[in-house]
Amino acid sequence: MSSSDSLAGFRWYAIQTLSNMEGKVKKYLDKFIEVEDMASYFASPSGRPVSDRVLMPCETVAEVRNGKKTTKVRKLYPNYIFLQMRLYDDAGKVLQEPWYFVRNVQGVIGFIGGNEPTALKPTEIERILKQVEEAEGKSVPRIIYSVGDDVKITDGPFLNMTGRVEGVDGERGKLQVSVSIFGRFTPVELEFWQVERSAEQ
Repeated sequence: MSSSDSLAGFRWYAIQTLSNMEGKVKKYLDKFIEVEDMASYFASPSGRPVSDRVLMPCETVAEVRNGKKTTKVRKLYPNYIFLQMRLYDDAGKVLQEPWYFVRNVQGVIGFIGGNEPTALKPTEIERILKQVEEAEGKSVPRIIYSVGDDVKITDGPFLNMTGRVEGVDGERGKLQVSVSIFGRFTPVELEFWQVERSAEQ
């Protein structure tokens, strides 16, 4: 295996897309990298699915509407996807085949760096990959509450009661809410989606 075929030649590049086309571009590349015999230009990250060589970082966002918890996927980098690929030969010249393959995908505006794409710095892609890893299997609240906020409880044994936020744990998505029970203020732990802002605010 020559040096140009080794993983040392694979770098991460940022691709700019048209608005709301990130998903379609990723879906196309995931399929046609193999169909168009482009796999040798794209790295499959160690221990991860082949589709992760085309990265569209997302997180799941939870919110409460009309007392019901809903979730949706939000892109962490709107209008961008990231490719782990070999784009330069040993002489430092752009490999035309993979460059044109990506550039000609419907919805792609181009590589960051134009005709001489600039690879992401290791610290940049490490930060992005860490964000993706932290977002996996989690949902983050759309509304972040602050200490002192008045809230109405929309779920659980304290349904329809109001209270005041005394503590916020963003990592766990939990709130400490002080609720008046039998004339005494008692702290209860609730999830973000179990409350909504009080109408008086």
